[in-house]
Amino acid sequence: MELKGESGGDKVVEAAKRRCKALTYRIQTLPKSPSLWKTTLLRLVNSELSFLHRLNHSSSVSPPTALSLNIGHLEAVFHVLRHPSVTAVVRVCKPIPTSPPQTRRAGNSRVYIDIVCSLNGNPVWILVSDRNPKHNDFKELRGRILEVLIAARQSNLTVRPSSVILSFSNGLRDDVIKKLRDEFGAIDLAGFGDCPPFEHEFEEGPCRSFERACILEIKIEAFHPTIDVLDSKREEEKCGDDVEHLEMDSNVVVNLGESFCSLVSKMKRWSDWDVEDNAELVNFDTTALVAAVSGISNGVTGKLLDTPESDLRARFKGNYEFVINQVNSEITHPIHADMAGVISGKRGIICKSVFSEFQELVSMCGGSREKLRAQHFLKRLKVVPDCPSERMMSLPTTRKLALKNKVVFGTGDHWHAPTMTANMAFVRAVLQAGMSLFTVEHRPRALVGD
Repeated sequence: MELKGESGGDKVVEAAKRRCKALTYRIQTLPKSPSLWKTTLLRLVNSELSFLHRLNHSSSVSPPTALSLNIGHLEAVFHVLRHPSVTAVVRVCKPIPTSPPQTRRAGNSRVYIDIVCSLNGNPVWILVSDRNPKHNDFKELRGRILEVLIAARQSNLTVRPSSVILSFSNGLRDDVIKKLRDEFGAIDLAGFGDCPPFEHEFEEGPCRSFERACILEIKIEAFHPTIDVLDSKREEEKCGDDVEHLEMDSNVVVNLGESFCSLVSKMKRWSDWDVEDNAELVNFDTTALVAAVSGISNGVTGKLLDTPESDLRARFKGNYEFVINQVNSEITHPIHADMAGVISGKRGIICKSVFSEFQELVSMCGGSREKLRAQHFLKRLKVVPDCPSERMMSLPTTRKLALKNKVVFGTGDHWHAPTMTANMAFVRAVLQAGMSLFTVEHRPRALVGD
């Protein structure tokens, strides 16, 4: 289902586009704005705006990005960045290494932080949320905070923060604040009020208000994880090191899902770069990776259908029907069964572009279990350089034949591997250009915050 045809979809898209343009204007007109984070944030806003423009012109929307209307999060990040107390910004919306290079292991060496900077002269990591988590969401929020706090304590001195700051732009319920205080020793951050107003406001509307924002601080030295917490974290890392036996570990099956573990176990393992054993390859695009790890594909269909429609519409906005259609599709025809038939006994590859896009998408839109599945799934794949075939790159770059997609599908063509995808608009455009292309279609699935 596409947003363009929905009665409320056009309004949602147009409103988001206006917000993107307004945020771009405000970033560009900031006096003495540091170029590092300004450039990064502009790139993210422009990427979001490009996606919104594609919704208006494309007859098919790529399912993984159909839920990635992230302008609210970017506005909230910008609000924090322009605060006078925030200085020495070194990273914005990027992963940060948490251990020395010589001791890093795949999957355990980086954690995503919204802002790495100094606050009142002290090094801090800032997590920004545009949601107001409810009591039922605390488990996911707790897991995210634990991940960051443990990474902070274990990180080397060059990147270790003195505090982790939690910024909830839409406020926080009293019961959730109490839980954060009781478990993590979180305290209200005094003096972190509203930013100065803009001298010249954007013509299409005033700046968003952050009057309800709730800012909490967790001192790293005051955080002492219990033995149970550390043991649980170590067990998670141990499970991540041995994907070969996922189906044998009942604890992992509970966390990731029996269907997912079975799917991953069917792929042949990469032991090195050598492919002389002539093992068949499958190239995954971002849509296929999302379909594999999505909560919809991994057992949350019942939970979503049991949720009141009003709550789901508030959660997914104009994408409500898009998500429900996928839920109904999964109930009648589970997607992992189809994927397993394609990948069984084969090795999986992804190009660097897909690797980066997928990681960014999961970090921004995925829930705790979706992120954990993504981590495990990536361990079974080989990341290859962007190396599109000559014949693919010989096609003209147009709106329907976007360069980004030519790189992804062209890399599969270079390796003589079928590309598993739900982006059939691009496949049809290639076929209409007269080129045969080896692809495997799958039904769309989206990240739902599972």
